[in-house]
Amino acid sequence: MAGLVQYVLIRSDLKSTWPLGAIIAQACHACTAVIYQFRNDEHVINYTSDMDNMHKCVLEIKSEEALKNLSEKLKENGVDHKLWIEQPENYPTCLAVKPYPKCDIKHFFNKYKLLK
Repeated sequence: MAGLVQYVLIRSDLKSTWPLGAIIAQACHACTAVIYQFRNDEHVINYTSDMDNMHKCVLEIKSEEALKNLSEKLKENGVDHKLWIEQPENYPTCLAVKPYPKCDIKHFFNKYKLLK
């Protein structure tokens, strides 16, 4: 599992109107979904083979528009991820990337800050 990381981006604008638990649930949903969706991927298998040493980086992103734009950029570059769409509201709240070697994808996330 050496060097594998899962990036999770949560909309920071939700902090003003959503309870903390609801925001955390969005990240949990997205992480679970992307791990399951890509469960047969070599990186996912390696990442989940040592559960006590998984590495996640939880970052904040400013808005729904910024989250959608990032999702499109990741799609264009072949980066597997799950854009979580909360129901019944039907709007994106969080994005989780499948685990990848950090050196392969960190450049997509350098401009984002850790979630506070």
